[in-house]
Amino acid sequence: MAKKAVASLQKGGGKEYTKVIITTKSAKTGAYTFKESMVHNDNVKEVVATASK
Repeated sequence: MAKKAVASLQKGGGKEYTKVIITTKSAKTGAYTFKESMVHNDNVKEVVATASK
């Protein structure tokens, strides 16, 4: 399934997007959670900056 998603992103305008994975640690359990999102290349720094606050 991942191969199909990557292959479909390589066609046309898919190269303009970056997959951003943000890691957060739960205060209650101490477990890590991951939030994945597809972000336009122009907005990557903004998304990472807001996540690190």
